[in-house]
Amino acid sequence: MKPIARAHFAHLPTPIEELPRLSDLLNGPRILVKRDDQTGLAFGGNKTRKLEFLVAEAQEQGARTLISAGAIQSNHCRQTAAAAARFGLDCILVLTGDAPSQPSANFLLDQLFGAQIVTVSDRKDRDRILQETFDNAVTAGGKPYLVPYGGSSPTGALGYAFAMQELMEQKVHPDWIIFGTSSGGTHAGLVLGQRIFGYKGKVLGISIDENEDWLKSHVSALASDASEKFGERINFTPEDVLATDAYCKAGYGVLTDAEREAVKLFAKYEGLLVDPVYTGRAAAGMIDLIRQGFFKKDEVVLFWHTGGQPALFAEKYEKALV
Repeated sequence: MKPIARAHFAHLPTPIEELPRLSDLLNGPRILVKRDDQTGLAFGGNKTRKLEFLVAEAQEQGARTLISAGAIQSNHCRQTAAAAARFGLDCILVLTGDAPSQPSANFLLDQLFGAQIVTVSDRKDRDRILQETFDNAVTAGGKPYLVPYGGSSPTGALGYAFAMQELMEQKVHPDWIIFGTSSGGTHAGLVLGQRIFGYKGKVLGISIDENEDWLKSHVSALASDASEKFGERINFTPEDVLATDAYCKAGYGVLTDAEREAVKLFAKYEGLLVDPVYTGRAAAGMIDLIRQGFFKKDEVVLFWHTGGQPALFAEKYEKALV
C-alpha cells in the first residue's frame, strides 16, 4: 500500500450501539448504529473523516486557505471551517441560498469559526462564483486549496475506505450498511473499503437528492479513482454500487412526513438525534424498507449515522419538526 498523508484529528474509532427499542417497534431485523456524529470536530459528522485526508493534502501543497461550497446550512462547510480554524488556515465558503435573518445552526457556526462567507442565490451560479473566488484568492497570494463539494474527491473518499477497515476491526459484521448518499464520497469510500478490507455484507446508499443512475455511475468512477491512492487501480462498475432514489422525490432539504417521523422515532425510542436533511431522510428510507420486509428478520442492519444534527436548529426546521 502506498503511504497516504493523513492529519489525525477525528475521534476514532466511533462507537457502534444497539437500537433495541426501535428494532422492537418496527418488528424487523436487529438494528445497530455507527456513531459518526461523534467524530469530534465541530459537532462531528462524516466530513471529518474526509477532512483528515484533504487537510493533509492541502498542507503538503503549502496551502494557506481552504475554499469550499455547499448549501447555506451545509454540514460539510461547517466542518471544513472548523478544520481550517484547527490548523490555522483561512477559510472561504461559497454558500447557496439566502442567509437567514438571524444566523443559526451551521451558518452561525461557520461564522464562529472565522470563515469568510460568499452567498449565491442561484445554485446554477455556484460553480462559476466558486471558481472566481478561488482565482481571486490565488491572485491575492492566499495559496488556496479547493475542498470539493461534500469533500467528495478521490482523496476525500479515503476517509470512508479506512472507516470500513475500522468497522472490520471492531469485529461487527452486519448484513447491511445503510446510510445517506449525495455527493458520493462517503459511498465511494465504503464501496472501495468493502473490496479492500473484505466486508462481506451489502452497502446500500439512500439518496438524499440525486437519481439512482447518476449515483451508481458517479460512485463507481470515484471509487475507481480513489483506489489508485492505495496502489494498483481497481475498476468498479455501476453494478458494484447499491443505491436507491425512492426517498428523495420531494427534493433536497424538503421536509416530508417521512423525515419528520424518522426524527421523532429515533429521538423518542432511542434518545438519538438525526437531522432533517441527511440522516433523517436515510433513516426514513431504512424504516420504510423494514416495514416492507426488505430485510430478513434474522439479518443485522447497521445504520451509519453521518451527523448533521445542527440542522435541527436551523430557522427553517424549528417549527416544522414538532
